[in-house]
Amino acid sequence: MFPFYRFILSLHIIAVISWMAGLLYLFRLYVYHAAETENVVKERFKIMERKLFRIITLPAALVALGMGVVMLLLNPVLLQEHWMHAKLFFVLFMLGITHYAGRLVRQFNEGTVTQSHKFFRVMNEVPTLLMIIIVILVIMRPF
Repeated sequence: MFPFYRFILSLHIIAVISWMAGLLYLFRLYVYHAAETENVVKERFKIMERKLFRIITLPAALVALGMGVVMLLLNPVLLQEHWMHAKLFFVLFMLGITHYAGRLVRQFNEGTVTQSHKFFRVMNEVPTLLMIIIVILVIMRPF
């Protein structure tokens, strides 16, 4: 089981890296899209955002979650650890941010976004902070 578990862990880490890259780039695109005034450029942003979310960010999130579930099934003792409870709590926030990012893709496509580029600059930091917290919990296992 140990080599298989390590393989699943590797897939989980690769998917998490891809998920984070997608979220960070997506919110950066939102910053530029919200500040843009040229329609041609706005249309290009819409295509980039939609493809980034549907082809990279969402599939990576699903693979990360799937591999995480498999690891918990292979090693259920992790569910008794308090650091894992905290990690899963923050992963739920990360899922919420991902869902929100998907809603924003639709809102930008429909032209109904009301937030400014400054709002998206702040929102760009939220996934980073969540990632830092989650990595510290996994590595340090403070509880």
